[in-house]
Amino acid sequence: MTEHEPAPAGVAAAPGPADADAIDTSLRTSAQRSRTFAGILVNTALANVTTSYLWFALTFWVYLETRNVIATGVIGGAYMLLIALSSISFGTFVDRYRKLAVMRFAAGFTLVMFVLSGVMFLLTPAASMLDLTQPWFWIFAMIILIGAVVENMRNIALSTTVTILIEPDRRANANGLVGMVQGLMFLVTSVLSGLSVGLLGMGWTIVVALVLTALAFAHLLTLRIPEEMRIAATDAHGGFDLRGSLAAVLAISGLFALILFATFNNFSAGVYMALIDPYGLEMFPVELWGTYFALGATGLIVGGALIGKFGLGSNPLRTMLIAVILVGFLGAVFTLREWAWLFVAGIWLYKVLMPFAEAAEQTVIQQLVPLPRQGRVFGFAMAFESAAAPITAFLIAPIAQVWIIPYARSAEGAAQLAPLLGEGVSRGIALVFLVAGIIMIAAALLAFLTPVYRGVSASYAQAAAEAPETAASPSPDE
Repeated sequence: MTEHEPAPAGVAAAPGPADADAIDTSLRTSAQRSRTFAGILVNTALANVTTSYLWFALTFWVYLETRNVIATGVIGGAYMLLIALSSISFGTFVDRYRKLAVMRFAAGFTLVMFVLSGVMFLLTPAASMLDLTQPWFWIFAMIILIGAVVENMRNIALSTTVTILIEPDRRANANGLVGMVQGLMFLVTSVLSGLSVGLLGMGWTIVVALVLTALAFAHLLTLRIPEEMRIAATDAHGGFDLRGSLAAVLAISGLFALILFATFNNFSAGVYMALIDPYGLEMFPVELWGTYFALGATGLIVGGALIGKFGLGSNPLRTMLIAVILVGFLGAVFTLREWAWLFVAGIWLYKVLMPFAEAAEQTVIQQLVPLPRQGRVFGFAMAFESAAAPITAFLIAPIAQVWIIPYARSAEGAAQLAPLLGEGVSRGIALVFLVAGIIMIAAALLAFLTPVYRGVSASYAQAAAEAPETAASPSPDE
């Protein structure tokens, strides 16, 4: 079917007035649009796997070579900080340009940055590269991180393609599939990164990342979204529309509070970003740690599959806060003892719950925010939520390295912590995880009591009830 053929009988009608000048979903059946979304999802999965593979490998490699949690904390925190600083620009570009064009630009930019990282690794002596007092390692890490961060522009565009290609009553399920794909990403990258660093070294790891990035870019060139006939009319301006992003968020009552709710999840993310790899690498060899983390990451697949099958219920916001409470509980208890089975099981259950929080936020935004503003809203949300993680990562890594870990390994500290946290070399990290989990639980419980929670829940329920009135009946072949 070409873009100009009439729609078959029963095909979904075009979107509402705000989007009708640019988006026409009558061109293809819902099943055809779902297949296109599946292709975009698979391509994004390959790109995410590649960037995460190289980023994980960088974290493993620097810790094994230096045994310094400050380095891992700075790497993780810098990644999240760069996302926070760039996401509003990413959202602005997503609103101003066609979604596939944005994805292709991001893929090409990432490929160029990974090529530069490979050239630098090849030309810089190993001793200079691993001397953290010299600039070479930090330049090398920044090149990789910038490539990985720009790739995240694709994820903002992906969220808007859900609105374009998926029927309103199936968007929660589609967002669950996104979470499932992210689970596959963690599973594959944690295994491959550990094995790659342990068996191949960092140089060949970069080569593998380059090949996979090139394949994802080539595949992206073959995809089409005929529904997006032209750029949606939008009030986005420039390359960093902070005012427009904030206006888009504030235009929906309670939406800013929803972003605050989602941020609860990211406060602990900074702690785990800085300390979970050191904890795992103290417990397991690097090859086994990657494998065990992959086993835990299968929980993301299970969580995403559950959402894909059953959705998020009538109130996704309630589902999100319940998930945050359970995540906080697991984060507090999964290192109470230095037992491998408890650690891996806790990671698995933690990962099962993660897609519920993320898919709930996306589903609410897709339901309440008009498409011409969704890029900036998703970008603003990513910027705001990502800023929480580097704050905690930058704070906790030096505190843990200089005070908490030495205290927990001292005779006096070990004796004081033993009744609560048992014995082991990583009791200091376990203490940090316990406190972070308790803070998460308290924050989510307080959120349930706010008027904003009730207001956003009511707005979503009203929008969900009105959606069938504007959507056409499903296609006969579905």
